[in-house]
Order: sequence, then C-alpha cells, then structure tokens
Amino acid sequence: MSTISSLPAVSRRGFLGGGAAMAGAFAFGFSFPLPGRAVAQQAAREVNAWVVIQPDETVIIRIARVEMGQGSLTGLAQLAAEELDCDWDKVRFELVKPMANRSRDKVWKDLSTGGSRAIRGSQDYVRMGGATARAMLVEAAAQGWGVPASECRVSKGVISHPASSRSTTYGAVAGAANAIIPPTDITLKDPEDWTIAGQPLKRIDTMDKLNGSLVYGMDISMPDMLVAIPKACPVHGGKLKSFDAAAVSGMRGVKHVIKVDDETVAVVADTFWRAKTALDALPIEWDEGENARVSSADIAKMLREGLTADTPYVGNRVGDAKATLGGAARVIEADYSFPYQNHAPMEVLSATVRWTPERCEMWGPTQVPDAALDTLASAAGLPPEKCEVHVMRIGGSFGRRLFTDYVRMATLIAKQVPGAPVKMMWTREEDMVQGRFHPVTQCRLRAALDADGEVEALHMRISGQSIMAYMRPNIMTENGDPIMFQGLMPGGAEMAIGYSFPNLLIDHAMRNPHVRPGPWRGVNLNQNAVYLECFIDEIAAATGQDPLALRRKLMKNHPKHLAVLEAAAKGIGWDTPPEKGRARGLAQIMGFGSYVAAAAEVSVTNGELRIHRIVAATNPGYVVNPQQVDAQISGSFVYGLSAMLHGECTVKDGRIEQENFDSYTVMRLDEMPDVEVISMPSGGFWGGVGEPTIAVAAPAVLNAVFAATGKRVRNLPLKNADLNMS
Repeated sequence: MSTISSLPAVSRRGFLGGGAAMAGAFAFGFSFPLPGRAVAQQAAREVNAWVVIQPDETVIIRIARVEMGQGSLTGLAQLAAEELDCDWDKVRFELVKPMANRSRDKVWKDLSTGGSRAIRGSQDYVRMGGATARAMLVEAAAQGWGVPASECRVSKGVISHPASSRSTTYGAVAGAANAIIPPTDITLKDPEDWTIAGQPLKRIDTMDKLNGSLVYGMDISMPDMLVAIPKACPVHGGKLKSFDAAAVSGMRGVKHVIKVDDETVAVVADTFWRAKTALDALPIEWDEGENARVSSADIAKMLREGLTADTPYVGNRVGDAKATLGGAARVIEADYSFPYQNHAPMEVLSATVRWTPERCEMWGPTQVPDAALDTLASAAGLPPEKCEVHVMRIGGSFGRRLFTDYVRMATLIAKQVPGAPVKMMWTREEDMVQGRFHPVTQCRLRAALDADGEVEALHMRISGQSIMAYMRPNIMTENGDPIMFQGLMPGGAEMAIGYSFPNLLIDHAMRNPHVRPGPWRGVNLNQNAVYLECFIDEIAAATGQDPLALRRKLMKNHPKHLAVLEAAAKGIGWDTPPEKGRARGLAQIMGFGSYVAAAAEVSVTNGELRIHRIVAATNPGYVVNPQQVDAQISGSFVYGLSAMLHGECTVKDGRIEQENFDSYTVMRLDEMPDVEVISMPSGGFWGGVGEPTIAVAAPAVLNAVFAATGKRVRNLPLKNADLNMS
C-alpha cells in the first residue's frame, strides 16, 4: 500500500496521556452531545486519547476542534474512523474540554477553530490517533490468540485471523488494547484507498438538531439558574459613569443590579425577560469621551489620507513599481472601499458561569477553548486547574467567538453572585453594537501600461484598520499586520497572489479608528479579492481584452490558480454567449491554503440586480467529505453575497447605527443564485474550505454587473449603487 505520509515515533505517554490513570477524567474531561450520555460512558474502554469503545461496539471519537455549523466535527471523525477501520454506523463523538487537555499534556494539541484550520490543521495527528488505536486493538487480539499481528485483518471493527478462522470485535478487546505499548512506525493510508474519508457521508450531529436535544449556549438551563443581561457603553472606548440601581431593584424577579467593569452594568434576574425589562428601565449615564464625535465620514476621511501617505508596511514587492508608473505610457487608476460589517450570528453571545471560592466552571460556545479557560481563570481569581470550560456547539460565529470578552464579563458577573449558575446573555442589540467588526478599508490601485497595452507595473495601496494591531499586537512585524495582505502575498505563502507582474508594490497605510475590529469569516481576503479582481477587469476593459484572456497571460506562472479559474469559466460557459439580457464575470484568489475561483451570471433590469448562477471551483488539496465541501461553499456564497449586497455598519456619534436585522439586512432566499461546485483536489497539500470562496463571490458578481451595465461599482455594499443604465 502506498502511503501519504510516514509519522514519527510517539511515546505511550503522548498518546495515552495517562490512559487508565485518567479514567476519572470522564467525569470532567469531555462534553457529551446528548443528555445523560455521561452515565453511559462509565463502561466504555479507552484505547487511546482519540478512541473509546463501548461494550456494545459503539465507537466514541473525541473531537478537539469546535463545531459551529461548518461540519468539521464529521470530517474529523471520518479521518479517525478511516484509519481505525471501524463501522461508521457505530461512530459517535465527544468534545474535548481544555482543562482535560492540559491535564493530559495537551495530547489533543490545539483546540481552537478559526482560519479554516479545523481539518487541515489537525488531520495528521487525528488520523494518527485512529491508526494507532487500530494497531493497538489488533495487537491485543493477536496476543490473546498467540499469533503475530501481521496475520490479522480488520473490517468494520471486526478483527479476524484467517489462518485459524477466529474473529473478535473491537469492543471485546478494547480493555486489553489500552495496555498495549503504542507502535512507533505508524503509516497512514493513501487517500486513494479511503472508504470512509473522502465520502459524502451525512453529519453525525444531525439527529440531535432534528430531535431538539441539542442545547446551545443560549438555551442552557440549570436548577436555580439566574439570567444576567449586560449593557456596555455604546461608544467603543467609553466608560460607565453612573447608574441608579434603586430605580429597578424592586421590579419583579430582579435579584441584583451590578457594575461589571468600567464600561458595563448588568441586571441579574430570574428570567431573561425580567432582566431585560429592568435593564431597559435602568437610568444609566455614560462617559462617551472624544470618540462620541466620530462619524463614518470622519473615518472615510482618515482612510483617504492614507491612500497617499508614506507607509513603512510593505506586503509584496517586485522591481520598482513607483518608478515604472512614473514613466509609463499610460496609467489606469481606481479607488475602492469596503465598509464595516457585523458577524451577526443567529446565536448571540452567551455564557453560563458558576463561581465559588473553590471552583469556577463555564458552559458556553467559544472558538478558542484554551483562551476561554485562561480568561475564565483570570476573571475568577483562581488557578486554571480549578476551572473548566464545558465546550458547547455554536449557533454561528464567523470569527466573533475568537474573542473571550464575553467569557470575562460572564465570570465577573457570576463572581458577584457566588454559588449560583448565572447565564449571561447579550441582547441582539448589544451583540450588534458591541461587535468586533470586519475592518473598514480603502484601496487605490494604479497600473502602468506600455505602448502595446501590456501591464508593466501594479501598485496597490491599502489604507485601513489592522485587526492584529488591536487583537494581537505582539505579532506585528516590521511589515505591519501579517494578515493584512491575505491573497496578495509572494509565492510560497498560503494566500499568495496568482499573478506575475514585472513590477509590483502592495503596501498598507495603517489607520485605526476607535471601532473595534476582528476576524470576520474570510478576514482580509474578502476585500483584497474585490480590490484586485475588479481592477484586473478594469485593466481588461481599458485595453480591450477579454477578462479571462488577460488573466491567462498574467497567470502563466501560477498553474493551480489558473486551473480553478479555467474550471469555473468552463462551468459558466464563458466561451459561449450568455442568454439575452445576461452577463458574466470572473474572479480567483488563493486563501487559507486553497485555490478558488468563481464565475457569475447576472442580469440587471430597471436597476434591479438578479444573480442567476454562480459556478465555484476549488482545489483544497484533499476533500474529506464532498457533501460538506458543497455545503460550505454554498454557505460561503450566502455570507459573501449578503455582504456585497447589503452589509454595511455605519458610525454616528461614535456608535454603530445598525442594532438589529431591520437595519442590518442579510440575504433572502429569493436573492440566492443557483450554485454549482467543482471540487478538483490535486493532493499534496491541505487547504481550507469554509472561508476561501467567500472572497470570490463579490468580485465575480461585480465584474458581471459591469459587463451587464457598463457601470463599475467600487464602493460596497451594492445597495448604495445606482445600476440604472439610463
């Protein structure tokens, strides 16, 4: 059998993480997906950290990444089950908790989920976990029979010894397998031999959604639980000046009115509605500070200044673009902008915390369980080993729960109500106003053309907000924010530019308004793809070239980028005329390790846009579940097109104006185009799926809009543009 990889030796301590000595970890180490599941685990037998097998042959695969609707839970289980050679119909799952991971020397490694890394960032050791468990189970059976393990075979959890016609099951030998020393020469299967991974299997977490047993963070209920509703200063950076607790303390159900921190007050009551009603009636005075004078126009002016300012932050440089532009026969120039956008998940931020002087626990959704645990412990004033985060599945996140501000807030509230479980929930309005917004940026692009209309140089100046300067300033480099240049980086990067220019300069003028930014599904790849891909179309139009033909010339040295673009173009029928009244557009980018492209077909009638079709092509290296890839790409288009059509957060008097879905519109079903997905995994690398194609949705449509109307939309969202052709 050919191999995809050969893995290094691993110690018994590393894989068993304490093994039998940690049997008691079942009581606190894992999150069980169904009520009462913990009781059923008592008879289960751990083979290694990844695999637990019950006497009834149920196979429990432990999942260390976060599930928030993207389906990675199923994909990771498929990878482990593939190497385990178990019966997929018997597979169930557990979610790993951060303190359990630390108590076992972080055997499950990184628990965070973001940047489309759930599968690509852990596929190797997850598969190794399944393969090692399989080897230990087979060895246990072989020792019981007194035969070499090499003479045994496995199929769907049944171990057989053909020479003696004997067989047994995983459930029968799981207890003995735990005592086997893990082998050090594990070889993983070639993907060509996959029978579980690589298949479009149904999600293993669907039934508990359908039967209503799945409890999200905002749904959790406990005996004697109280509900806390907080409110922070609506102007980011402002302070809480005063509040009149006596005005609402006598209201029905109200238990406490407390100061949470310098920015926040909260009402604690016996129900959500009573807490919210009291909070709405609570007299509060804010110290909004200087930021209360800021508007969207002020921010736009700040960013415009950055388009021409000197900047030290260079993301990609080839030759001398500025000098070439200075002597060019012709220069094409265009300015673009991209607004603030809200994550707006269906499940608002929430966390349930129970604090005592001896222990603090949190039940809630988070994308970063380890960071949430550290935040919990810090706010609780306790060491991490006296705390735990019970990881719950998430009703949408899109990057918002990479922050742990709400965990800190919930803990500070619960600490003032010792012994009682307190569920802190944000209202929709608070969730929208206190977001960590997709950063606002502007971009000026300038292309130098020679006498024959060929591109000699490109200068791309991005002016705008840095996520990392706010979120993780410690990783800033001499070139500024390392994620600012996603999709524009030199070759070899996981988000490399797909074009070759004789002279190229891509730089960043950092301008940080007071509104707090954060990673938003797709992050900076989204606006960078709009800027670059729409401007490439502008060059094509200015030089009388077909947009695909121009890209082919510029992409000769980028075969993987070009391959997905060609596939999308073929899928939309680029070389054949569209139906009368329709027009087409293209876009491509590399993001999160994957090569992606899209081709859109649209019509514009009386200024109204209709997106009829989008064809997406993706090369993520390997595909673990084709059905999930299709679903993720279709879902990413909903997100990306919603942003293009409607998504905009504006600032007035220092605060975000859009407080609910009446003013922050999302895409409706009748606006959704037909989507065709072309998966073309080439092997040799592991790329992401959930985020990359978001970036090509908007530019493909915007380029089609230009083809249909002759109007170039350079400032999003599109709802603000006049598409009438008169």
